[in-house]
Amino acid sequence: MSPLPRRSLLKAAAVAGAAAQFSWALGTQRAQAAPATAAGTDPVTLEWLEDGGLGAAPGSTVGVPWPKGVHREDQTFALTDADGKAVPVQTWPLAHWPDGSLKWTAHAVSSDAGKYTLTAGAPAAPDKKVTVDRNGATVDVSTGVIAAKIGKSGSVLVKSVTRGSTEIARNGRLVLVRQPEIEDEDQGAEKYERFESAISRTEVEQDGPVRAVVRIDGKHRKGDRSWLPFSIRLYFYAGADSFRMVHTITFDGKQEPGKSSGDFIRGLGVRFGVPLRDASYDRHIRIGGDDSGLLREAVKGVTGLRRDPGAAVQAAQFAGQKLPDPSTWDQRVTTRLQYIPEWGDYTLSQLSADGFTLRKRTKKGHGWIGAGGGRRASGFGYVGGPTGGLSFGLRDFWEKYPAQLDIRDAHTDEAEVTLWLWSPEAQPMDLRFYHDGMGQDTYAEQLEGLNITYEDYEPGFGTPYGIARTSELLFWANESTPAPEKLAEQVAAVRVLPQLAAPPKQLIGAKVFGPGLYSEPDRSTPAKAKIEDHLDFLFTYYKDQVEMRRWYGFWDYGDVMHSYDPVRHQWRYDVGGYAWDNSELSPDLWLWFAYLRSGRADIFRFAEAMTRHTGEVDVYHLGQWAGLGTRHGVQHYADSAKQQRIANTTYRRYYYFLTADERVGDLMHANVDSDETFLVLDPIRKIRTEPYTPDRHALSIGFGTDWSGLVSAWLTEWERKGPKWEKAKARVLSTMETIAAQPNGFVQGTGLYDLDTGRFAVAAAPAVGVSHLSAVFGLNELCAELIDLVDMPAFKEAYLDYCRYFNATKAEQAARYGSDFGSLLLFQGHSRLDAYAAVQTGDAKLATRAWTKFYSSDGYTESSPWKTTKLSGPVTLVPGSEADWVYTNDTALYGLAAIENLALLGDRMP
Repeated sequence: MSPLPRRSLLKAAAVAGAAAQFSWALGTQRAQAAPATAAGTDPVTLEWLEDGGLGAAPGSTVGVPWPKGVHREDQTFALTDADGKAVPVQTWPLAHWPDGSLKWTAHAVSSDAGKYTLTAGAPAAPDKKVTVDRNGATVDVSTGVIAAKIGKSGSVLVKSVTRGSTEIARNGRLVLVRQPEIEDEDQGAEKYERFESAISRTEVEQDGPVRAVVRIDGKHRKGDRSWLPFSIRLYFYAGADSFRMVHTITFDGKQEPGKSSGDFIRGLGVRFGVPLRDASYDRHIRIGGDDSGLLREAVKGVTGLRRDPGAAVQAAQFAGQKLPDPSTWDQRVTTRLQYIPEWGDYTLSQLSADGFTLRKRTKKGHGWIGAGGGRRASGFGYVGGPTGGLSFGLRDFWEKYPAQLDIRDAHTDEAEVTLWLWSPEAQPMDLRFYHDGMGQDTYAEQLEGLNITYEDYEPGFGTPYGIARTSELLFWANESTPAPEKLAEQVAAVRVLPQLAAPPKQLIGAKVFGPGLYSEPDRSTPAKAKIEDHLDFLFTYYKDQVEMRRWYGFWDYGDVMHSYDPVRHQWRYDVGGYAWDNSELSPDLWLWFAYLRSGRADIFRFAEAMTRHTGEVDVYHLGQWAGLGTRHGVQHYADSAKQQRIANTTYRRYYYFLTADERVGDLMHANVDSDETFLVLDPIRKIRTEPYTPDRHALSIGFGTDWSGLVSAWLTEWERKGPKWEKAKARVLSTMETIAAQPNGFVQGTGLYDLDTGRFAVAAAPAVGVSHLSAVFGLNELCAELIDLVDMPAFKEAYLDYCRYFNATKAEQAARYGSDFGSLLLFQGHSRLDAYAAVQTGDAKLATRAWTKFYSSDGYTESSPWKTTKLSGPVTLVPGSEADWVYTNDTALYGLAAIENLALLGDRMP
């Protein structure tokens, strides 16, 4: 590919002159471009994100970035603990630099140590390897401690889990309860249909020696009907007595606004059978409550009776130990054992973020007895005895309410446990659109509606068809009832799944995400310290608002609200496009940059929840809009703006590369062909004035919000060497080249794209099409990566020109392009473009303008309050605090501008 000519020798000379004049920037550039030495190379210290280590979790996988050219693709890695002892590790590549060297590697461990050191070298093999046997009717996986038989067809996903010769669990399957009609008037005439999993494909994705991954796909089936597709991954680690399940459903049911009939989910869960061999007084029930609390009971209790079997007997039962032979008890108890009830059924239901109830009964057909309650259950349970038992847990149990745990028939030879992702005791899952359209039948009427509620409504577009949700579960096959300390570790793993992490030094030094765009927090000067304080304030405020405003629930957890209503002292949860944020202006990106530079666990967990949510719920995965996301609104899928900017792979990349999470990897692979969506839907159809019909060889695609979403998917597929990486690479290069070739480069705004060639047609005449939204969905960060990866001077010049002129005066814009850019917004957020261009060109005036626009344009300023005000009744539903000047658009842009400006121009602050 031949380089395109520069558009202006005069401009090139001016840039060269500025670079010569301001050597500070050139020095910075040389430092950034110099070959990696200590920064970002091995050895790398890996530590746990939170205190406590691996605990009872089966294992952990961490992504580690590397500078260009440091490690070849076939490089192996060794791991040692703090004492220098070799630790078994399994390594595979996650991404490559264009020269073929490793960019990201994944490392799986299953042994617990407080700190690890990763270096180039030969890995140690585990004493107990994970093995996988694909032959036969099942996929058989052994961790060296437990063995699982995984189904290839039928309804049973996990046919059995054994420990030694003892079967701990069997018949693991999915359950779905469908309610075909909602009684809006509460007539009490509900009917239910029960569906079970039906496997269509089972695939081994990894087979050890430290980690094995088995994927199972299918749908829920009853009779001739199959619906609600699922994708399950089972994770096994060497030497572990447990395994992890990642469970995804994609909604493909029918629910129409204004109608009470449809596909309403009443219950959605995972169910196992648990064989029981011990006497009923040796069968133990454990159910998690608040914090690390547990209900600790036996199916047949021998404590609290009128007659005392003996202190040692009672203590042993409470501890979960096998009781002495009944002949050694007080015989007044032994001779009356048949009169002590056996409690076979237990249910814990968490129907809100603020309360759970626990009850039990002897068996079906008999009344329930209250057994307690509390606020926020851990989602953990256990049933078994001295000869073995199953522990189970559902992550984010109360955060993604309504959830439920059931134990049934524990008084028989086989108990049944169900982890309900959607509790059957809750109201049915009602995804109908929330209003009747209010007469907005034409584009003109819909634009009028947009002007009052900020909601871009269109009939038929507010559908949940194709949205998805992922949940995580853990299972332990115990050789006997665990001691309280072991149970506490299992509860902790369910509450917060342990995660290994590379340090900020590595995440910064490897220069993998927009080189030089983030640096470690620095409080060395009052000005820097103040900005760091502001960044901390904003994150803490949103974390607190999640709790105060109860931004929880199965479909909602992980998102935040868009705008605040100071009059009501309430976020605008019910006002059109001001409600759920849906990644508007890149809060996801702000959070991940905040984590990359700090390594803070609380930021990671917040960003993790947002990534899980926005990648699944705010994006379509089936149907005509698969590959598109939905603009912010009262419901995550409600708005009629279905666009690339929300499905943007940029927001998923960070979590994927930091954790090697396969589900997020699926989402990114799925976006590679999302340029095809422009044939289906014109994103600016309601405001387009010129004639336009989508054509395969002339699709109108914007260079900002549209292209940034597309190129992030292509770049990620290329660096991952995914199934379509060669096509993706060609798309990256051809679109970069043809954007640069436009008469006005990025300022041209849009181009006509050919799906077959992957190129934009070069416009015959210059145009100015600049929007304040173009660069605020990850464009700056992506272009910084692309300019570092691809030697294409014309593209670099085109992007730097855009950076130079967005925040320029209208007169400067007109002098350069023949007309100004019109009325623009978001200058503070765009100050990071000034900062990037200043470092790239050596233009000190741009450096000055970056800080001027950061401090003295729109968005937050130093004169903003930077504090909260306490709230309590009667002005608010629950006591808490507000910062009525905080809006998520401003927060995301301030956060990104602050982080990037400090990294690029921290030594040039006014």
